[in-house]
Amino acid sequence: MSGQSVKASMEDKLLQTPEQKHVSKRQVSPVHVRKLGLTRKLRDRRDFKEDENPEEKARRHKELELKPLYKELLYTIAHKLGKPSSTEVFTDSQLHEYVKEAFTMTDAEHDSLTDRVQSAEPPVYCLMATVKEGKGILGKDVTGFSDPYCILTILEDEQEHRTRLSRAKPCKSVVKDAASDDKIYETDIKKQTLNPIWNQTFILEFEEIHGANFHLEMWDKDEDVSLSQKLEDIKSNFNSLKRMLKDAKKEKGTDDFLGCLVLKLQDLHCTEDNWYNLEPRTDTYPDRGKCHLNLKFIHKERDGTLSAGRSAYINYCGILQQCVQAYISKTQSSAPWKGELCGEAQTLLELYATQNDLSPFLQDLAKWVAYSKLYQSLELDSSVLLQQLTSIEYHWHQQQLPYQQKQELGDSLHGFLQYGLCLVAKYRDIFPPTPSATPKLHTLLRILVQICKTQAFQKLNPAQFELHDEVIDVIQKGTQEWFTIKKGLHQPMTKDLPEIVLALSRLIGEVQEDIKHNKDVWNRVFVSVVQVDVFTVIYQTLDSLLAKEVKETLSLIDSQMEQHLANSLFPVYLSLQAIHKDKAFLQKRGLLELTNFHEGFSDALPYWLNQAFSKTQDRVERAVQVDQLQPLQAGSVPIKHSSSAVDLVACVQPICQLWDQLSWPDPEEAFMLMVKLTEDVCRIVINYCCILKERVKVLSKNSDPGSAINMLCVVVNDLEHLRSVLTRLPTQLNWAGLRDRTQNVIGKSQFHNTLPSQVEQAQSFLSREIRSALDTLGKKLNTDIETHVRSMSTRRRIPSKSTEDAAAPLMRYLEQELHYMNENLVQENFNSLLTPLWNNSVKILHQVATQHRQPEGLMVFCQRLLYTLQCLEQCFHAEGNGLPLKSLHSDEYKILKAQLSDNSLSSQELVQKFHERKIREQNVYGGEKYGAVTLLTSYRRSDQRLRVEVLNAVNLIPLDSNGFSDPFVQLCLEPHHIFPKVEPRCTQVKTCDLNPLFDEAFEFLVSLDQCLSPGACLQVTVLDYDTLRTDDFEGEAFLGLKAIPGVGGAREGDGLSSRPDSPPAQIRLPLIHPKPNGMICQRPVLSLLESRKGEREAQAFVKKRRQREKQSQEGMEQK
Repeated sequence: MSGQSVKASMEDKLLQTPEQKHVSKRQVSPVHVRKLGLTRKLRDRRDFKEDENPEEKARRHKELELKPLYKELLYTIAHKLGKPSSTEVFTDSQLHEYVKEAFTMTDAEHDSLTDRVQSAEPPVYCLMATVKEGKGILGKDVTGFSDPYCILTILEDEQEHRTRLSRAKPCKSVVKDAASDDKIYETDIKKQTLNPIWNQTFILEFEEIHGANFHLEMWDKDEDVSLSQKLEDIKSNFNSLKRMLKDAKKEKGTDDFLGCLVLKLQDLHCTEDNWYNLEPRTDTYPDRGKCHLNLKFIHKERDGTLSAGRSAYINYCGILQQCVQAYISKTQSSAPWKGELCGEAQTLLELYATQNDLSPFLQDLAKWVAYSKLYQSLELDSSVLLQQLTSIEYHWHQQQLPYQQKQELGDSLHGFLQYGLCLVAKYRDIFPPTPSATPKLHTLLRILVQICKTQAFQKLNPAQFELHDEVIDVIQKGTQEWFTIKKGLHQPMTKDLPEIVLALSRLIGEVQEDIKHNKDVWNRVFVSVVQVDVFTVIYQTLDSLLAKEVKETLSLIDSQMEQHLANSLFPVYLSLQAIHKDKAFLQKRGLLELTNFHEGFSDALPYWLNQAFSKTQDRVERAVQVDQLQPLQAGSVPIKHSSSAVDLVACVQPICQLWDQLSWPDPEEAFMLMVKLTEDVCRIVINYCCILKERVKVLSKNSDPGSAINMLCVVVNDLEHLRSVLTRLPTQLNWAGLRDRTQNVIGKSQFHNTLPSQVEQAQSFLSREIRSALDTLGKKLNTDIETHVRSMSTRRRIPSKSTEDAAAPLMRYLEQELHYMNENLVQENFNSLLTPLWNNSVKILHQVATQHRQPEGLMVFCQRLLYTLQCLEQCFHAEGNGLPLKSLHSDEYKILKAQLSDNSLSSQELVQKFHERKIREQNVYGGEKYGAVTLLTSYRRSDQRLRVEVLNAVNLIPLDSNGFSDPFVQLCLEPHHIFPKVEPRCTQVKTCDLNPLFDEAFEFLVSLDQCLSPGACLQVTVLDYDTLRTDDFEGEAFLGLKAIPGVGGAREGDGLSSRPDSPPAQIRLPLIHPKPNGMICQRPVLSLLESRKGEREAQAFVKKRRQREKQSQEGMEQK
């Protein structure tokens, strides 16, 4: 038999029904493609009547559809060939039980149909063998290659055995000798190759699978060659000489054996596609290469009466649908079906497809048609459809489909595409924005994209089809339908305006939620799969639809605005604003109809503001009425204000939120709105102060003074808390952002003169109220402080009371009161209370100090007051936690401290202080108005001697009538109580000389301790000698002994007396004159000393200084 392929022709015949064989082969336009599919579907259902009852319909379906398929399956089981590919093996009885259950057949029906199948004509058993290729075969020709061809046949075991026995010796050829020529199939000869490719299919018939073997022998075709050609081969290849000698021994024209293959049919699967090793007949060349075969058991001449002549493809589709339906009905699983079937169903489908030689392409086509229909009624896993689409795309490039199946594939793809677009149009309802539903939408879109990408769809539906545009179109239409449905659901029950507004509000709420879901959920799905920005599509569509509804509703309210209507419009405004803000996410910007939506709500805006103010004011009043003016909490971080202050902040917050909620687009109107809101907040704060004051009066009527002070402290804290709230108001209302928005319409000066002034006025009012409350608290404290201070003056004669004991009551009182105030007042108010309290305390001490006129006991009393002042300073400073030292050290404090310090000193201490001030005066004095004296001074620690050498005097004042003076210098160590035994020293008189040269030295025996005493100095006095009257005063100078070399440093007894004496230092001292009545800084000292009448030393010192002042004045008058 010739080696011609018969697979394609047989497949076409198997797939055609009798009706199809008579269909004319006319060209069909693309428009008619889907019409053909529809016509075929209607024809397939022509035997069913639409008005039949379900039972009759089911009976007819069973008779006309299920029983023919059932017989086909029984026939398949009865004549099954080969083993199925599944690892699980089922017996015939198991397969019968499954079929009976899947097709819902009774035992009687099963027996009847089984008898019918058994009486049917058996098929012709065939093995379809496709010889694809070989590789690595032996090279039998002198060229090193071969001219291979294969011969195939099927032999029974007995037949092969008889052939072997009939031979005298073993022979390599078995097929040629054992089988007749009509049972042997031969491939083409492939010239000069070791890797031949045939791809030829043969159908080999056999009677019984048991004991039958498939034989394949591969031979090298040996043709007659001329002597000259052989000699030419020898010249070109000496290595082939051995092979040529071997060929010479063969009979002329005998082919060379390359290898063979023997397979038992009963060991084969339904379909085999493998490489098989070629076996040798002898051991000469064991490696004979391989051969690639595709083997399939099929039937020929099946009894066509079992299924009324329908094609195997149609029967396969019906069997597949029934198996899927039976599997799903049996499992009853809530999870998506993933394309799995039970083992029996898989075995039967494989057997039927194999026996009828259905190609994988037709099997995948049947699965796609069945599964795509199933998708419309059952939840199906996406991988099932995507897998079938991928398989169809693969097979489309490998083989051709019969005409009818092409039309069915085109109709199926287009039908599923239209069905998918219908689902996309209703994606809101079918695929809600849940984690479980959105993946299903993603899957559907992927399937639609995959369909449009397949070559099958593009070839079978050549009309222009853009999935991107189609999706946009169905989304727009679906959005319009969805809006219409929602509008109908939210129709007002009556024609009352509030009901109409409420219906609009509900509709806008639905739209707002839909936009949010599209933006957050669905948009990601559409963009990722089909590159459609669904958010932009639906936003623009809903913008137009919603703008029309809003405009119609607001036109009904025109000139009928009332408070309740305005209140019902507020949620509408907020929803529209939220929708309008979502325009920022649009990929394509354009003119939107809701751009100026706020203009329609201008009439309602004043009502919204009034509503917010009224509600806030009522809440504030209720908060104050229940406030007991007690701190809210005590602890490590106490809250020192009362409940009403907290409630006020919470009440004012909605007004600030109203500003954020409105976000009024028009800049100029937004500025006026801000002015109104700021004014309302300030009014509420001021009203709260007034209401709070009334509340204090009510609660303090029958309360004790302590409780009244407690409530007053809480009130002060509440007001301070409000002041901080007002301070934060510009930030809360975002004045800076408003300023940026309005800079082109509102001038900078107008902006700052309007809004800040409102807050400043309210803060000024609060500050006045706080100061008033603090003054009330301070008055009581000042009265008590004055009482304690004045009581100290009555104790000046009690020697048993020390200064600390005298000041203790005042300090205990202050410590207790200030501690209480610190705990009950916020830090700002506590500091505000401390400052006037400190100033008043200083004032009281000053008044008490100046009112004490009795010299007796003055020093002790001032010591008490000074100690009290120091204690007060420490108390109010509180180690840096109270008032700063800069605030404490006021001018009045400094004067009082100096006065008390002086009055607290003894007379000797005052004299020392006087000389200290004179030394400082001498050091800072500049110029030589009265002349100068030059000294050479030193101190020898070795013998405790102070050496002073008067060198000269210069630029003295002429005090005599002749224009000169008779000067001399007087040296005196002061104060006298430190140097009681040291006498003054004088130089010689220099007559008629204003620049005398003295050059005289003096030594004073004084200890180092005396020199280091406070105020210890050398008083240098220059006098004009007069014979008949008192010497005139030229001037004086004060040299601190600490400045003399040898005095400064460690004290005596520190081990430094062994050090060498310091060299003397020359010092030039300008002469000074005492001011009339003493200098301002010295006047209190002399006055204090003068007031101490009972102390002789003090009186003598004052008399001496007054006399010196008198001399200075007379000398100036004489000059």
